[in-house]
Amino acid sequence: MKRKEFIKYMAGTSIGLSLTGTPLSCTKPAPISVEPLSKKIALPKYWVWHRPNAKATDDELKKQFADMRSIGFEAVLPQIFASNKALFNIEGYETEVPLLERMIPLAHEAGLELHAWMWTMPCNNERIISEHPDWYAVSRQGLPAHTHPAYVDYYKFLCPRKPEVRAFVQHRVKALAAITELDGIHLDYVRLPDVILAEGLQPNYDIVQDKEYPEYDYCYCDTCRSGYKEKTGIDPMDIEDPANDEDWYQFRYDAVVGMVNDYLVPAAKAKNKTITAAVFPNWESVRQQWHKFDLDAFLPMLYNGFYNEDLAWIGEETKKALDRLNQTKPIYSGLFLPHVEKEGELETGIASAYDSGAKGFSVFSYNDLSEMQKESIKKVIEQRS
Repeated sequence: MKRKEFIKYMAGTSIGLSLTGTPLSCTKPAPISVEPLSKKIALPKYWVWHRPNAKATDDELKKQFADMRSIGFEAVLPQIFASNKALFNIEGYETEVPLLERMIPLAHEAGLELHAWMWTMPCNNERIISEHPDWYAVSRQGLPAHTHPAYVDYYKFLCPRKPEVRAFVQHRVKALAAITELDGIHLDYVRLPDVILAEGLQPNYDIVQDKEYPEYDYCYCDTCRSGYKEKTGIDPMDIEDPANDEDWYQFRYDAVVGMVNDYLVPAAKAKNKTITAAVFPNWESVRQQWHKFDLDAFLPMLYNGFYNEDLAWIGEETKKALDRLNQTKPIYSGLFLPHVEKEGELETGIASAYDSGAKGFSVFSYNDLSEMQKESIKKVIEQRS
C-alpha cells in the first residue's frame, strides 16, 4: 500500500468529533464513587470492530447485525466517537446523529453485545485547538501536536497528564456509561504518538526510524516538564539520552496509566459498564504500559503485516501480553483482515492466538470482511463451540 493510499485508508477509519461548547469545567474531575460489580463479568469471545455509516437506516443496521451474528460474532464494537462529530448524544458536543442510541436495541435484538468504540487522545476540533492549545502534547522539538502532528494530520494528540484533558476525556466515558442499555466502552488511541512506527509502516511515510527522533518523541509540554522537574529536579529537555532514561520513560507511562485507572475506569464502573481497550504490541513506542490498566479485558492489535511478521507472531505476542498481565485478564487477539486475505491465513492466525492462551479473537473490521473470511470465521467458531 502506497503512502497516500495508506493515509486515505487510515483516515477513513475515523468518524470525527466536533465540539460546540465546553462540556465541562477545566478543572480536575471530582472523585467518582464506584459500586462493586454484583457478579463476575462474562465477556464475549468473538468481537468485531465496525465503522458504521452515520446515515444507515434501521433496516440496514438490522441486516448488518444479523450478518455478524450469523458469522458467529458475539460483540460488535461500532466507532461512535473519533476526531470530529459524535454519533451519540453528549452534552456540549456536536452530535452528527444519535446513531448509537438506535444501534443498541437492534444489536441486542440480533443477539450481539454492543461496546462503544471511542477514540481517546486525538482531538481535531477547531474550537478546542483555538481555545485550548495548551491541552496538546508537545514533541521534544518543542512543537505542539495541533500545529505539527506526527505522520498524518489527524495525529493531534492531547496530553494525558493535564487535569483539564483528563476531565475532558472522562466526560466522554461518563456520557457513554450513562446510556443504560450499553454493554461496554472500548478505548482506542489511549496513548501518545508513536515515537517509532512499526517497521512495516515506515516506508509508507518515506522515513527510517533507527532511533527515537525528537519530532516523534512526546510529551514535553509545560505540565510534563514541570511535573518531572518537581519529582526529580531535572527538566526533561535537559536529559541527554531520553531514549534510555528509564525514569523519564516511566513518567510518560504513568501519565496514561493514571488517566485510565483514576478517571476513565471509575467513570465506567460507576455505571457498572465493561471497559476494554485496543492496545499496541509495541507498547513502549507509544508510551502505553497497558498491562497496568485496570480494564476488564484487552484487544491487542496484532496486525502482523505492519511489523513484517508471520502469523506465528500473533501467538507469540499473545503469550507476551498474558505474561505481562500475570495471566489475570483475558486477551482477545486482534487480527487485521487485509493481512490474512489468503485462504487458510485467518484460521492459522486465530489458531496461533488460541494456542498461546487467548480467550477469543477480534477482527478489524466488519467493513473489510470478504465472503471467504466470513466463512473461515464461521468455521473456526463452530469448531470451538
